[in-house]
Amino acid sequence: MSAAWFDRLSAGLSRTREQLSGQLNVLLRRGPDLDDEFWNDLEEALISADMGAPAVGEMVARLRDAATRQALPDAEAVLQHLAEEIAREVTLPEAVDFLDERPVTILVIGINGTGKTTTVGKLAKAAAEEGRSVLIGSADTYRAAAVEQLHVWADRASVPIVERERGTDPASVAFESVRAAHASGADLLLIDTAGRLHTSKDLMAELTKVKRIVERESKAPVRTLLVMDATTGQNGLTQAREFRDAVGVDGIVITKLDGTAKGGIAVAVSRDLGVPILRIGVGESADDLRPFNAAEFASALVGLS
Repeated sequence: MSAAWFDRLSAGLSRTREQLSGQLNVLLRRGPDLDDEFWNDLEEALISADMGAPAVGEMVARLRDAATRQALPDAEAVLQHLAEEIAREVTLPEAVDFLDERPVTILVIGINGTGKTTTVGKLAKAAAEEGRSVLIGSADTYRAAAVEQLHVWADRASVPIVERERGTDPASVAFESVRAAHASGADLLLIDTAGRLHTSKDLMAELTKVKRIVERESKAPVRTLLVMDATTGQNGLTQAREFRDAVGVDGIVITKLDGTAKGGIAVAVSRDLGVPILRIGVGESADDLRPFNAAEFASALVGLS
C-alpha cells in the first residue's frame, strides 16, 4: 500500500471515520469498564456507520469473546481490535479479482447516478495503461450523456468504443460489442448498461436479456459488476439484492465513499451478498478508484495508520 493512496483513502473516509470516532471516544471517556452498556453502545456506534445489524452483531460477539479470552483490560484495548474485526468481515477468502482476468467480458450494471459510466471509463483507462487491449461497449442507449462521458475517457486512454444511435436495442449493442472484441482480440470488454431502478420490472427484464445474449456470444468468461453509490447506505443494499436476484452479481464497485458518513455500508454489502468488493472510489480522478483491500479500508475507517 502506498502512503499516498492510504492518505487519499483515509481522507475519503473522513466523514464516516469522524462520526464513528466521535462515538467511540465517548465510550473511551466513560471509563474502562467492559460492561453490558459498553457493548450495547459499541454496537450502536457501528450500526450508525451503516455496517448492518447482522455483521455488527457478529463482530461485537467476537470482540466480547476476545476480551474474555485475552483478558483485555479496558475499552481502549477492545477498540484496538476493531479494525481487525472489520477487515475480517469484508474478507472473502475465495474471492477473485476478475477485472484482472484475461480475457474477460464484464457487464457493468447499477441504478442511475451511481457513477457507473465513469467507473467504466476509469477501469478502461487503468487497464489500457497496464498495456491491455480494451474495448468499451456503450449499451446505455437511453442517455446521450453516457456515450459522451465514455468518449472522454476513451480518448484519454485511446480505447475504442462500440456505439449505436440513441434508442437502439441495448442487447444488439452488447451483441456487436462482443463480436468486435473477438475480432480485435481485446482481452477486456467493458459493457456499460443503462442505469435502471431495481423496481422497474421491464428494465430489469431487458437487463436479463442483455446478459443472456452476452453469455451466449462471448468466448471469454462473462462477469457482472455492480456499481453502488455509498451515499445510499442501506437503500443501496436493497438495490444490490434485487440486481443479484435478477442477473447475478460477481463483484462490486462502491463509489462516492468520500461523500458520506455511511462508509460502513461496505461491510453490510460484503456480508449480505457474499460477493467481493473489487474497487472503491473516493474521488473524481482516475487514481481515486483503486482495488479494494480489506486491511487498508478497515484501518482508514477507524483511523489507524
